[in-house]
Amino acid sequence: MRRRTVFAALGAAASASALAACGSKDEPTATPSKDKGNGKLVIWADTKRSAVLKKYADQFGKDNGVTVEVKEISENLQQVFVTASQQGSGPDVVVGAHDWIGNLVQNGAIDPVQLSPQQKSLFAAAAVKAVTFNGQIYGAPYALENIALVRNTDLAPTAPASIEDLVKAGQDLKKSGKVSEILLDQCGASGDAYHIYPIYSSGGGSLFGLTSAGDPDPNNVTVNSADSIAAFTKLKELGEKGAGALKTSIAAENVTATFTAKKAAFFITGSWNIADIKKAGIKYDITPIPGFSGGKPAQPFLGVQAFFVASKGKSKAMAQEFVANYVTNKEVANALYAADPRPPALLAAQDDAKAADPDVAKWLDAGKDGLPMPAIPAMNEIWGPFGNAEVAVIKGGDPKTAAEAAAKAINDAIAKKK
Repeated sequence: MRRRTVFAALGAAASASALAACGSKDEPTATPSKDKGNGKLVIWADTKRSAVLKKYADQFGKDNGVTVEVKEISENLQQVFVTASQQGSGPDVVVGAHDWIGNLVQNGAIDPVQLSPQQKSLFAAAAVKAVTFNGQIYGAPYALENIALVRNTDLAPTAPASIEDLVKAGQDLKKSGKVSEILLDQCGASGDAYHIYPIYSSGGGSLFGLTSAGDPDPNNVTVNSADSIAAFTKLKELGEKGAGALKTSIAAENVTATFTAKKAAFFITGSWNIADIKKAGIKYDITPIPGFSGGKPAQPFLGVQAFFVASKGKSKAMAQEFVANYVTNKEVANALYAADPRPPALLAAQDDAKAADPDVAKWLDAGKDGLPMPAIPAMNEIWGPFGNAEVAVIKGGDPKTAAEAAAKAINDAIAKKK
């Protein structure tokens, strides 16, 4: 989802004794399935998740009389999974982002996950909404992620109330020689729709209209609506020929190092960069991204990591048991959090994480009104054209021209895949 970095290693929460406690009386469980498929459960995950999964996969296998294999797919997991599924050589369970769901369903690669109403109530409502597609739940959510405003409190003791306040504070710090950048919001040469979206949304911008069911409508691309053009105009005003707060020279490759070098007070980022900030000894705070004065709220994308049941797996019943009743257990959720410290989707594990780390509550507060990343396949066509429009206006280009070009490219790409 345009934002990945290195996380801390698995901690003590993944110990065998903790994992053996799965299935407590306080949590809903189902009777293990009698159908063991071919006697083997195959799970695919990326590098970080496979590391922690291997810690407790054997326990699940022992409890259910099957062999569990966890395979690490280090790159392009979604595409590798879709291709393998079509060839009949895929896994039984795959771990990935919720915004894969539309593409995976379109390709017939995953089945709905059978969560009871009681189980659904154990998760953050936003997480359940994110994994719901066409009225069905397609994944068991386990982690949430969103971006927020991280502030160097030595340079900026008070959180800005608006984007205008932020820019003014950053400009004052720059004029006094304390920083070299007003704001760090990564863009780069290709743009970055994920990181700019909160500011764009506060300016009134959107990506899609909504269907009657309230879902993003791929037949109604809105990046060139009047409101979206107004939002691009605001990005231009913040750009290189305006306030100088947004720059294409601030990219994924240098943005964190610029902040840890104390060259900026304000950094729009996610929890994945906190380890580097702490290592640099930066005193920081985490607050919601401010919106424009008088504008709409700055709405970050909400991402959810989830476990999916492969529709062409050889042990589908056992996969449902693993996804619905094992990884939804608090001890396992805590182990996953220890390996990859993003706020848990399971409320009980979320409470544990908040008690252990005050930052967790701050990330959750910053993302409480976030927009679940659209899971429709058409979302894949947004990134490139939108990024080009973002770069164009930040460099001083005409917002209407940039927005119209983006909309045409997006609609053309969607039409080709119908």
